[in-house]
Amino acid sequence: MMSTTTPRRKKPAATAVIAMSALMAGLTVADSALAQQAQPMSRRASAAQGPLINRVAVEGNSKVDKALLEGVLQTRARTAVNQAAIDADVQSILEVYRRQGRGLAQVTPRIVDLPNGRVDVVYTIVEGDKTGVKDIRFVGNSQVSSSRLRGIMQTSETNILSFLKSTDVYDPDRLANDLELIRRYYLKNGYADFRILSSDVTFDPNAGGYVITIAVEEGEQYRVGNVSIDSRIPGVNSEALRSDLSMSAGDVYSADAVEKSVQAMTRAVGREGNPFVLVRPVGTRDPGTRTVNVGYVVEEGPHIYIERINVRGNTRTRDYVIRREFDLGEGDAYNQVMIDRAERRLNSLGYFKQVRISNEPGTSADRVVVNVDVEDQSTGAFSISGGYSTSDGFIGEVSVSESNFLGRGQFVRVAGQLGQRTNGVDFSFTEPYFLGYRMAAGIDLFSKFSDQTRYSRYENRMTGGQLRLTLPFTEAFSVTARYSLYQQEVTIPNDEDKPYNDCSFPIPGFTGAFPDCQFNGEASLAIKESQGTTITSLAGLTFNYNTLDNPRDPRNGFYGEVKTDFAGLGGDSRYFRVTGDARYYRELLEDVVGIARIQGGNITGFGDNNSSIGANGSLRIVDQFFMGPSLVRGFATNGIGPRDISTIDSGANAVGGTTYFGGSLEVQFPIFGLPRELGLKGAVFADAGTLFGYEGPTQFNVGGVFAPDGGFTCNAPGQPQNCIVVLDSHKIRSSVGASILWSSPLGPIRFDYAFALSKEEGIEGANGVRLGADRTQAFRFSGGTRF
Repeated sequence: MMSTTTPRRKKPAATAVIAMSALMAGLTVADSALAQQAQPMSRRASAAQGPLINRVAVEGNSKVDKALLEGVLQTRARTAVNQAAIDADVQSILEVYRRQGRGLAQVTPRIVDLPNGRVDVVYTIVEGDKTGVKDIRFVGNSQVSSSRLRGIMQTSETNILSFLKSTDVYDPDRLANDLELIRRYYLKNGYADFRILSSDVTFDPNAGGYVITIAVEEGEQYRVGNVSIDSRIPGVNSEALRSDLSMSAGDVYSADAVEKSVQAMTRAVGREGNPFVLVRPVGTRDPGTRTVNVGYVVEEGPHIYIERINVRGNTRTRDYVIRREFDLGEGDAYNQVMIDRAERRLNSLGYFKQVRISNEPGTSADRVVVNVDVEDQSTGAFSISGGYSTSDGFIGEVSVSESNFLGRGQFVRVAGQLGQRTNGVDFSFTEPYFLGYRMAAGIDLFSKFSDQTRYSRYENRMTGGQLRLTLPFTEAFSVTARYSLYQQEVTIPNDEDKPYNDCSFPIPGFTGAFPDCQFNGEASLAIKESQGTTITSLAGLTFNYNTLDNPRDPRNGFYGEVKTDFAGLGGDSRYFRVTGDARYYRELLEDVVGIARIQGGNITGFGDNNSSIGANGSLRIVDQFFMGPSLVRGFATNGIGPRDISTIDSGANAVGGTTYFGGSLEVQFPIFGLPRELGLKGAVFADAGTLFGYEGPTQFNVGGVFAPDGGFTCNAPGQPQNCIVVLDSHKIRSSVGASILWSSPLGPIRFDYAFALSKEEGIEGANGVRLGADRTQAFRFSGGTRF
């Protein structure tokens, strides 16, 4: 139900009044032409039969197409003037503008006399600015808060960020979609009796915007009682289909889970040679126990075949891009579940404004024609973004992307980054249906420079590429095969601004004699040994499992990823690496989300890793793990793990480790008193983890003396250093803290404050200097913008 109110507009006053008696006296056409003026509408309406209309015109419109406005008019040329029709036309035009979000539009009709006794009817429009939604109200909701329901909707209220968005402009089509989103939300969360009673939209001229009132009837929340499967197809075992169920007894009832179960069983039975399978869900409510007994009847449906699939309306996207989203084709058995699944897939592509699939009878009773109507939309993007993080400093990015390249459904992206401590370029291409199968193949090319001198006294440039192939086994589980080939160039800057190698190569007139050079910062001998260019040839697999309810702002679900990498297919690196990351989300209270995360990894070297000396299997420093706030917040980048304590500059000489693990608990919650649409949330967290196991060389051929067994001996003090001492602690680092998160229209922004509870304190060196201590960092900020 929808109602609108609009302030009355004053009718224009006449500039002259022509007496009816004068007309009756027989004024000539020339005389009456001298008195042509816009007449008061009420006087013209008093005539039983008005003059004929020569032309109907609309003027003043620039935001709404004239053809759309003319299509809603009742008044037509070569018909008699009708005041009631003119008044109705005014309201129809105003309704068109309201649907376009311009509730303050004004329409003034006027009648212009012509010399031939006919008239023109002209509608003059003052369009005004777009009109926002001032308030969204809910009536009848007690189980779900109004703020949560507003968060589900795409339509939003006008606020201080309105200049950055358009969703606060009233759109009836968007509101209709919002009502469906609300309905699906309730049905997904156990409210099987939920109904939307009404949706009332009123324009408030005093507030200058719309007020939307939605009345709902929630009903009780139901849980699942018994779950049964009744197979009426010979050879199909009911118990064997239980593995395809998405919910079980005791779970909160979910219409989405029922739908997923129907799809899974339909595919399973169809693969067994039953193309006409029909899985029909049935439910029995028990209001006393507030449970729903769910049953699935598996039977053979009517034998109907798809005669033809018509694709219409695609002006840019190619036919095969649309057809490949169907799991059935022309000549196959018709199955409504598979048709619905294809429609959801097409809508989720993001290529179309709308997708509608309909059926019509075929040439015979057992044939059906499937019509797919789509409307293409823009899929390209050009963006300029910028941000700041405590690790990379200020950074800007310019990117161009296209998700439906040449209408083929391919993804292409080119981007360039420039920042204080990092810069680079990258190119990415993905073909989602490689060789016509539902597997995504892609290539990535990149070149990235990173300045690590704040943490490890070196700079690194990585240039290379990656080939990848992703195979989705289920809706949630996929495996990606990868091959990477890249070159790394490690350099140690050595100038007056960054004199990190002046002990080996003194800067004339800048530093004193050895060992004074260490006091202005000096790279570890392990880093010096890693200078130069190396090539890594690596093959790997990524196992991904994802059941998150929302990839951008998850509230419930699980995400897990395991990566295995083998380097040694040529190149200089030789190692086997395994990493894992798992996150579990659960909504504890309304809008309060708990997050549990665990992560870990191990790398093992083998063979000769291009080390000039050291045992086989030792790793280069750039291949090892470096950890900081990504493992335990409250620590600086590269702030955790083994360090070279043979130099006074040990705090900035992290050398990496081979094993890390950690865990985190976090609770995110809305900030009381702030509008939900601002996107601000708070969080508290606790982290714990560690990094250890340096396996790189510790002895180097720098003026050393070869021992009889072929090894090295460390030089005595005063001689050039040829050994390092690594403090490799297994100590668990931990921290607690709080965060502010902002899902701003310009990009995600996060501010963390953490306090380290436990850390490696290091050992006391000469002059009371502590060596090998972890580096902490209480404040951490990261954010990005897009404009």
